[in-house]
Amino acid sequence: MYQERVKIDWLTVGLWAFIMLFGWMNIYAATYGGGETSLFDFSTYHCKQMVWMSAAILMAALILFSEPRFFSNAAYPIYGLVLVLLVVTLFIATVTKGGKSWIDLGPFKLQPSEFAKFATALALSKYMSAIDVEWKNLRTKLVAAVIVLVPMGLVFLQHDTGSALVFLGFVLPLFREGLSGFILVVGLVAVALFVLALLVNKYILIGALVLIALFYLFVWLNKRTAKNYWRTAGVLLCCAVFIFSVDFVFTKVLESHQRERIEVLLGKTEDLRGSGYNVHQSKIAIGSGGFFGKGYLKGTITKADFVPEQHTDFIFCTVGEEWGWLGSSLLVAAFVWLLVRLVNMAERQRSTFSRFYGYSVASILFVHLFVNVGMVLGLVPVIGIPLPFFSYGGSSLLAFTILLFVFIRLDATKNQLY
Repeated sequence: MYQERVKIDWLTVGLWAFIMLFGWMNIYAATYGGGETSLFDFSTYHCKQMVWMSAAILMAALILFSEPRFFSNAAYPIYGLVLVLLVVTLFIATVTKGGKSWIDLGPFKLQPSEFAKFATALALSKYMSAIDVEWKNLRTKLVAAVIVLVPMGLVFLQHDTGSALVFLGFVLPLFREGLSGFILVVGLVAVALFVLALLVNKYILIGALVLIALFYLFVWLNKRTAKNYWRTAGVLLCCAVFIFSVDFVFTKVLESHQRERIEVLLGKTEDLRGSGYNVHQSKIAIGSGGFFGKGYLKGTITKADFVPEQHTDFIFCTVGEEWGWLGSSLLVAAFVWLLVRLVNMAERQRSTFSRFYGYSVASILFVHLFVNVGMVLGLVPVIGIPLPFFSYGGSSLLAFTILLFVFIRLDATKNQLY
């Protein structure tokens, strides 16, 4: 009877295994210096990653044999425990690369912010599956916002801006459950205004917005009512306040290296020896790979260590140089296939908890994929987040594996309600 109702989606498991194994191969390539190298030299990154891969496989197996109802029942306790870890991290973590997000546990380091995404997905899914949740109520929106913003804020206080921004991805599953698309529009407009405020004189930008508002009133609507005037004036005032606040956020909130990276991306500066160095070298490495690549372990730019952090945040350029456009496309296709698979799996869930959690998994992985590949290609600012299952790192590999396999386990009994 147990075998009949439990159906593991082995295709999704296979995609996870492929991406993880391909990632290990490229970690080995990114740190390979030539000559004989033992696969079991525990001082090397590839050997350490093998240990983390073994731990991830063990964790995946444990989750598949666990009781799926446990994740629903323990959602809030897990969330609370991770929040405590995030607070503790602020006080005891050592500063690493400008951030305080790592807890030193002797033989290895733990990054609680990676597990915070999983805990937030559980807690938000638990709340959204409550019987009395209705998007028309302001209370529902406020509680959902608090569940996301509290861990996001704690991660931001650790100066880990990249991981903090990933939490914005939870807007996508909330949108699927009924959140107004107006929120997404506001977010996109805010991003556009932020960029324009850095590139264009503020008064010129506000003048352009006034002209657009007049065009909206007198041409599109053709309704010169007091209600439309006040609504348009209110939107203009909010936009003006936001535009004038950009300078404060840019100079006082963002770190100096983050400001420099944004300026390089927007073309305001060209610092090929400083903030723009990583992206410049990564694009050279990817471009030099051509269609088929230079061959495994034959990447000259990779071997010369021209790209810092090439085994972690910039590992995609190793793929581009040694595997070429073909290998890069294969990796991206595997991720896209996984994301499409997760969305299809989420849609077939009977339980709101399982469906929302599935969309949360897909959203988190999508944000990581889009930002990581985008920053390597110079399309988004460098904010330092890993490529899921692929980049070197024990905390990220374990956290992403737990995140994914909990949903695989929930999907295995999708006809049950949690």
